[in-house]
Amino acid sequence: MLVDFKSLPDTSRIWIYQSNRSFSDVELEEIKSNLSSFLNEWTAHGSELCAGFEIKYKRFIIIGLDQSNAGASGCSIDASVHFIQQLEQRYNVSLLDRMNVSFKQGEYVAYKTLKDFKKMAKDKAISKNTIVFNNLVANKLEYLEHWEVPASESWHSRFV
Repeated sequence: MLVDFKSLPDTSRIWIYQSNRSFSDVELEEIKSNLSSFLNEWTAHGSELCAGFEIKYKRFIIIGLDQSNAGASGCSIDASVHFIQQLEQRYNVSLLDRMNVSFKQGEYVAYKTLKDFKKMAKDKAISKNTIVFNNLVANKLEYLEHWEVPASESWHSRFV
């Protein structure tokens, strides 16, 4: 069952998929429509899942799941990954590669391989104050409070 992302409780489980490029406005409308359809039908062992989504900076797809009534099962998680893979193919983007880093350069969101990010840190092109996106947050509260943080407050700190 699709619900407004803002209405999900802070304990909701979160999955963040970052794209290697920004989506166009037309792509965003299609993705929102497809996500709405998928989440409206998303189930775990026949039970409706109460889920919502938002898209940030035209490149991050955030899915939230209220697990108070029904939690995600292996099959339902597989279905969501399959859905994301379909988006990857349709829009020729990478959404599942966790070895890449997104960070802010002013208002621009940069996307680099971990290797390039490390090199930028070594070359002092980024600092401990650089705003990074910590896509490892596990629930909505962590997402709201610790997703966009200075590199010094994230797992990225080992590089700066």
